[in-house]
This record gives sequence, C-alpha cells and structure tokens, in this order.
Amino acid sequence: MLSAFTNSLKIPELRSRIFYTLALLFIARVAAHIPLPGIDPHPLQRFFEDQTAGGGGALVGLYNMFTGGALVKGAIAALGIMPYISASIIFQLMTAVVPALSRLQQEGDVGRQKLTQYTRYATVIICIVQGALLILALENPGRLFPGYDINTYGPIVMVGKMGFLITSVIYMTAGTMLLMWLGEQITQRGIGNGVSLLITVGILSDVPGAAAATYQLFFAPVGVARLGLPQGIIMGMLFILVTMGIIMVVQGQRKIPVQYAKRVVGNKVMGGQSSFLPLKVNYSGVMPVIFASAILLFPQQIFSQIGAAFNVKFLVEFAENLLRGHWTYYAIYTVLILFFSYFWVSVMFKPIQIADDLKKYGGYIPGVRPGEPTAQFLDFIMTRLTLAGAVFLTVIAVMPDFLLFELNVPQRIAIFFGGTGMLITVGVVLDTMRQVETFLLQRHYDGFLKKGRVRARSSNPQGMTSDALSSEAVMKIVIPVSVIFLIGIAAWATRHFAL
Repeated sequence: MLSAFTNSLKIPELRSRIFYTLALLFIARVAAHIPLPGIDPHPLQRFFEDQTAGGGGALVGLYNMFTGGALVKGAIAALGIMPYISASIIFQLMTAVVPALSRLQQEGDVGRQKLTQYTRYATVIICIVQGALLILALENPGRLFPGYDINTYGPIVMVGKMGFLITSVIYMTAGTMLLMWLGEQITQRGIGNGVSLLITVGILSDVPGAAAATYQLFFAPVGVARLGLPQGIIMGMLFILVTMGIIMVVQGQRKIPVQYAKRVVGNKVMGGQSSFLPLKVNYSGVMPVIFASAILLFPQQIFSQIGAAFNVKFLVEFAENLLRGHWTYYAIYTVLILFFSYFWVSVMFKPIQIADDLKKYGGYIPGVRPGEPTAQFLDFIMTRLTLAGAVFLTVIAVMPDFLLFELNVPQRIAIFFGGTGMLITVGVVLDTMRQVETFLLQRHYDGFLKKGRVRARSSNPQGMTSDALSSEAVMKIVIPVSVIFLIGIAAWATRHFAL
C-alpha cells in the first residue's frame, strides 16, 4: 500500500491532479478561517467548547461539522457547501416528479448543463435566505444556540446596521459560490469528487483537536477522572470494527445475474454473454440520516416554545424527551431513517425502467420472465436490501451518542466512532482511492491491495473524463499556496512559543 502512494507521484498526470486538488482544498480551508467584518467569533467558540453534549443544538452542530468549523468561526464560508448540496438534492428529487425536468435530464449534455445552471441559481437564493437568517440569529444567539447567554459569553455581532446585514450576506454567498467553483474544478481537473472532498476535509479538520482531547482523556492530571489501558483497547477495537463495518456496507452489493440472448445483426452474432446487475445495500447513502436529524429538531423547538409561552407542562416535558439521550428521540429517529431510506429508493430506483432496458437489449434474469415479473423481482430484492441498509445506518448514527452519554466520551472524539461524518469520510476516501488506483493500474503499477481492487461505487467515475492541467499551470497555483501555508505555520509557531 505504501508503494502505491509513492508510485502516484511518478505518473505526471496523476501527480498534477493530486497537487492541484491539495492546493484548492487549502484555499477552501483558508476561506473557513477568514471572519466576517463586524463579528467577534470568540464568544461563540467559548460557548461551543463548554458544550459537552449536543454542540449547541443537534442541527447546528451537524451544520458546523459540514462547514469544517467555519460556522463557529463566523467565517465568510460559514454557510459552507451545504446550500449547493441542498439545491442539488432538491433538483434531483424534482426530476423524478416534474416531467419537464425529467425530459431535460434525458436530453444529454445540453439538458444536464441547463439543470446545473438552475441548480446554481437555486444555490444563490438559498444562500441569501440562509445568510440573512444566520446574521439575524447571531444578533440574538439564544434563539439559534440553546443555552447561549449574552451576559456570560458576550455579544457576537459588534455592529447593528442594515449595511452589515447586506454586506455579510453578500460575503457568505460569495464564499459558498467560491466553494462550489472549487469543488467543480477539483472534480474536473483534480482527483476525487470535489464537493465530497470539501466536506470530508472539513470533517477531518477537527482531527488534531480530537487527538488532543483523547490524550487528555487518558493522561489527565492527578485527581481528575481518566480512562485506563483496558478502556483504550476497547475504544481502539471499536473504532476498527466500526470502520470495517462501514466499508463493508458502503461497498456491499447484491449481484443479480443477467443473461443476454444471442442476436444476429447483419453478419455478426451479438449477445450470448453473462453479466450482473449490482444493487447496493446502502443505496440511499447518508441522506436518510441527514433528513431525519433535520426534521426531528423542528418539533422539539416548536413544542418547547409553545409549552413555555402558554405554560403547558406536558409539551415542555415532551420537548425535553425529543432531545438526544432520551429513548423517545431514538425511537422516532429510527422510524424516520427507515422512512427516508425507502422514500429515497422509491424516488431514485426505477425497477420498471431497468426491466424495460433489459428487455430492449435482449437481457433477462435467469428464472424470471422479462417485463413486469422482472420489475417485481428487482423491487422485492431492493426492499430487503434497503431494510438491511437502514438498520445499519441507524446503528452507525446512534453509536456516537452511546459513547457520549453512556461512556462519557467527549463529543469531538465520539464523532469519529460513527455517525454522519464517519459515513461520509469513509465513502469519499474509498472513492478517491479507487480513482488513484485506476491511474496506477493503467500505467501497470500495483494498486493499494495485492489481492482484488477497490470496487467503484458508480459505473461512471467522476473526475476521469477531463484532462488535467499541465505541470507548469499546477505549479503556478501550488507555489503561492505553499508560501501562504509556510507563512501561516511560521505565524502560528511564533504566537504559540511567545505565549
């Protein structure tokens, strides 16, 4: 495996793609650390450091993780890449229910370019709405971050003018559009899926802090409760098992055998070969977890505010039971994950269309009649696979909460033992390794594994269709970025040792 990383730098095209990707990811991380003019992020950072469970709100903590901490820092990239992802999901779902968009998607490159253009317009609209709501909420942080007290932590917004609202929304919208452009450039000229890599790098940006928290957990000062060697071994084994389980389910497929009948086309005999139809165990990915987490937060806030306003004790108690750590929360959470798993499959998986395509090209599943019986067979198989995938998603999503509330593991450590971030990170790393391995095998180098290959999660790998930039063009980007990086390291070391 180590030789594969060394060989990656021996291929000029792959080396250019890797350096180009690293340079653009560095620019994205810089945007996550430039604060908005008129905002003091230190009170919000102190508030989040004091939160041992929940991170100032479940949805806010999840959003802050996706932005790589930019939300807490009040940065120009505080909205992150999530508005673009939200717009993409909206149009992806609308293409399944709106005939005009569905026809547009089937028109080839022209239609896809139109959909991409509409998605970008929707991203700008979402950024304007979310940015305005975020700035207004930061003026009264208690509404957005439950438990935030201005008298204790201090105000976040230092100015209170309408011009500040307008300029801040413009800055954050520009930050999101910059991240969107960086993601598209990485996908076209770099390695891996750009948008997914931006999210993954943001999640992994907290690794140094989690490592320091882990060290304090086992080597705390005398008189402070700390964990011993047995607990450390158990946590290490649990981390390995969770990672292995995620890899198995993310890569897991049910291969449906397909046989093509022989056909005579002119003077040639076509068909007669065997193939298989891969059905993913976790077809919906991490989307059900994100939808369930977002939707479950709104009833809790609504019931809590109504109960407090009208002094209804029952609603207040029910709202408290909808918080993380209560069995009611996890019961509803499980039901929502199951619902959204089947909803996503019903929208995106088309067994009737697959059956018609097989019948059109002379293919059939052995033992199953073509046409409607094939569609029913595929629907039956996918229903069972979706149940297994949904149960797995529920276990992985609840794993960090189990460590957090039962074993008192800090939040920033528990998040690496499962949950949404772990699912995204493992999936993106596997996709990137698969693309790198493709380049290595094309140049007759060994891949990452001596036996077998890293299987692709899609039949049309992204990032493999466009030519990479030349080495000279890449170095024009890498050299300035490297200088900025070295200046930042020198400034950090000077300030750290000066203290």
